[in-house]
Amino acid sequence: MTLTPQWLDELRSRTTLSALIGRTVKVTKAGREFKACCPFHNEKSPSFTINDEKGFYHCFGCSAHGDAIRWMTDQRGLSFMDAIKELAAEAGMEVPAPDPKAAQRAEKANSLYDVMTSAQDWFVAQLQSPDGAVARAYLKKRGFTEKTIRDFGFGLAPDNRTALKSALKQYGDAMLVEAGLLIAVEGKDPYDRFRGRLMIPIRDPRGRVIAFGGRILGDGEPKYLNSPDTPLFDKGRTLYNLDKCSPASRQTGRVIVVEGYMDVIAIAQAGFADAVAPLGTALTEQQIQMLWRMTEKPLLCFDGDSAGQKAAMRAALRALPLLKPGHSLQFVTLPDGQDPDDLVKASGAKALTELLEASEPLVERLWKAEMSANPLDTPEDRAGLKQRLGVHMATITDGEIKRHYADAFRERFDNLFAQRRNAPPARYANTPKRDWRKPQILPPGAETKSFNAKGSDFLVQGVLGALLRNPSMIRQHHEALSDFVPTDPNHAALLNIMLNESFAKESLDTDGLITILDEKLYNVASTLLHSNGKVFAFNRGEFGSGGDGLSSVSKDLGEAIRLMKQRPALEEALERATRLASLEMTEETFAEQQRLRHEKKAFDDRIIAFFRRDADGL
Repeated sequence: MTLTPQWLDELRSRTTLSALIGRTVKVTKAGREFKACCPFHNEKSPSFTINDEKGFYHCFGCSAHGDAIRWMTDQRGLSFMDAIKELAAEAGMEVPAPDPKAAQRAEKANSLYDVMTSAQDWFVAQLQSPDGAVARAYLKKRGFTEKTIRDFGFGLAPDNRTALKSALKQYGDAMLVEAGLLIAVEGKDPYDRFRGRLMIPIRDPRGRVIAFGGRILGDGEPKYLNSPDTPLFDKGRTLYNLDKCSPASRQTGRVIVVEGYMDVIAIAQAGFADAVAPLGTALTEQQIQMLWRMTEKPLLCFDGDSAGQKAAMRAALRALPLLKPGHSLQFVTLPDGQDPDDLVKASGAKALTELLEASEPLVERLWKAEMSANPLDTPEDRAGLKQRLGVHMATITDGEIKRHYADAFRERFDNLFAQRRNAPPARYANTPKRDWRKPQILPPGAETKSFNAKGSDFLVQGVLGALLRNPSMIRQHHEALSDFVPTDPNHAALLNIMLNESFAKESLDTDGLITILDEKLYNVASTLLHSNGKVFAFNRGEFGSGGDGLSSVSKDLGEAIRLMKQRPALEEALERATRLASLEMTEETFAEQQRLRHEKKAFDDRIIAFFRRDADGL
C-alpha cells in the first residue's frame, strides 16, 4: 500500500480539524481560528490554537503541534494506519488497496474482529443470566460497582467445553480457533478455551476487542488465563486499558503501570483512569516504547511482594538499553505484600497518590537493588558492588546518559564508603596546622610552556589548588563546576567531594576539608596545596569581596574555570578539523583548520595571562 502525499493532502483537506478536536475538547471561535485549553498539558488560560485553513493545531504553552493525523495518533493513541482508516472513512475516501495478500489479511482481520465482538456480547449476556450469580457475587465482594462492571465489559465463560462453540457456530471452528477462543487438539474436536472464568475483554487502542483475560472462579489453575497470540493480538505489544488510559494521561501527564488488569480496574474505580498493565509477561521493549509515547517517565507500581519487586527490576534492566534523553522509568514502592487494589481499599486513594508522588527514579532503584543484593562488609564485597553497577552501565547505549549514570553511581558509592574522619591519617595527625593560602612558590617557566602540550591539566590543578586553599569559593562557583568532570579520575573524585561538602556544611576550611579525604585523595590534595600555587594570578591575593560582592581574585578564578571547561571542546574541534584536512585537503578544510589553530593560540594566550611570567616578584 502506498499513500501518496497528494492522497494524504486530500484527506487533510476533507477533515475539519476544529470539528475533529471539538469532539473531546471544548473549542471557541477566535477570529479566523479556534482556541482551547491545551489537552496535552494542564492550563487555565487557552494557549491551544486550531487553524482550519492551514489544517494544523499549535500550543504556545507546551509546543504541541500537528495535523488531523497527528491528533489521532497523539491524542487518541491510534497507530498511523488506524488513524488514516478512521479519518478516511469519515471523509468518504477509499484507502488505497494493498497488495492481494495484504487485502486477504485485512479481510480476515475484519472477520476476526466480528468474532471477538460476538464473543464479548455473549460473555456479557452469560454474566447477567441466572448462571452468572456466582460471578456477580465475586465482583460484588471485590467491591466493583455496576458502572465499573459495565465500563470494563466484565463477562462470564460458563464451565462448559462447548458452550461458546455452540453459541458462535455460525463462524465455524477454524475461525474460532484462529481467534483463540477454541483449542484445537489433533484427533479431537475443538473445545472452549475459557471455562468457568470471569471474562475481561482486552482492547486495542481503538477500543476493539482483540483478546480476553479470564480469572478462575473457585479452585483451579492457572488463576489467570489470557488469549494466545493471534492475528489480532500480540501480548508483548499490547497494554491492557490503553484505549482508556491514553486520553486520560493527556490530562494527568502520567501513566501508571500495574501488574494485572484487576489492579487497573480497581484503581480506575478509585479515580486513577491513567493506568495500564502488561499481559502476563514482563514489561517488553515494545511496551516501554508505547508507554514513552504517552509520557516521558511512566510510574511502575508493581506489587509489594517479592515477585512484584523482581518484575520491577526486570523492567528496569530491560529499559536501560532503550534510555534516551528525558525518557526513563519511575518506581513506586508499595507496602510489603500489598497490591494497588489492597492499598486503595485499606488506606484510600490518597495513600496511593502519596506513593505515586514519592516515586524514585530508575538510577535509584538500580542502586538500592544492588546495594541490598549482597553484604558490603569487605573490600571484595564493595568491589563486587562496583562491578555489578558497571555491568548495568555497560548496557546503556546513549553515551551522555551513560556518563550521568556513572557520575550518579560514583557519588552514591563515595558517600556510602568514604571515610568521614575527624582527624587526618595517623602519620599526618601531629602535623602542625599551617596557612594553606601561602603555598610553596615555584618559578614559572616549564609549567607555563607545558600548557601548549596536548592534554595538559595544569590549569585544572591550579583551580583545584585554589579551591582547596579557599573552600569558601567552592559554593560561589558551584554551578560552573557542577557539570565539569576532570580527565584525571583522582581530580574528578576530589572535585566531587569538594562540591558535596560545600553544600553539606555552612562553613568549610582547608583543614576541615582535607581531613575527610581517604589516604589516596589526601595525598592528591596535599600535592596540589604544596605546589604551583603562585604561578597563577588568581592564587596571589586575598579572596575578599569588592563592591559587587566579588574580589578581582575571585573574578579571575571564575574566568579560569570557564577557560578550563572550554579548552577540551576546542582541542577536540581542532583535532577533528586536522583529521578531516589530512583526508581531504581543500580550501575549506584548510581554512577551518587554520581558523581553529588561531583560535586555540588566542585561547592559550588567555590562559598564560593567568601566570606571573616575571620571576622577580616571586
